[in-house]
Amino acid sequence: MSIYVTGDTHRDDLLGIKDFCNNHPELTKKHYIIIAGDFGGVWDKTTLERDLKQFSDLPVTVLFVDGNHENFDLINSYPVEIWNGGKVHKIKPDIIHLMRGQVFEIEGKKIFTFGGATSIDRDYRIKGKSWWEQETPTYEELDEGIANLKRYDNQVDYIITHSCGQRALTYHQMRMVVGTKIWCPESHLLSNFEDIAKFKHWYFGHFHIDARLSYRFTVVYNKVIELK
Repeated sequence: MSIYVTGDTHRDDLLGIKDFCNNHPELTKKHYIIIAGDFGGVWDKTTLERDLKQFSDLPVTVLFVDGNHENFDLINSYPVEIWNGGKVHKIKPDIIHLMRGQVFEIEGKKIFTFGGATSIDRDYRIKGKSWWEQETPTYEELDEGIANLKRYDNQVDYIITHSCGQRALTYHQMRMVVGTKIWCPESHLLSNFEDIAKFKHWYFGHFHIDARLSYRFTVVYNKVIELK
């Protein structure tokens, strides 16, 4: 079955995924769509079942890395399980959180995941209610990711993250207005994976645009791209 990747959904921004599914009636729960962070479906206990239902109603199984706009207290209340070789939180049988620094073997493909980013709007949010400190990746998570990559001789097929490393950030800034600076403090940490990992392609979200930045880096938002 096929694996696809797309960008931030922020709980209820599913138009791109729904259009894709409507145009591909062959899709089933044996197909996977990976959301590259800011999933947002696990946000509020009082609306949790309603929020998750729109994802479960999709014909596919939804996988997601965490972004910066997530309720980490609620996500981390789910037990950690091992799924396809890596650590996950199973939110629902068809909604699965792929944790940071893990390598998953899915449909014959090795996929390394690393969520998290730093919110540029955190000064306007409330700690523990609309932003959480766990959004920012840690060096402990970096070490776990490095160790897991080493188990695979640092070779994977794809890397899927929410933010990006320095090389991808440079490509991204080159596409923008001259002089524009993107605040992305975690890029230095993620650059470790640019240095040590051998991979076919790296997909990330966070920036709310769809663009192929180079032959190795693509930023995703509304488009749904197959991992061929």
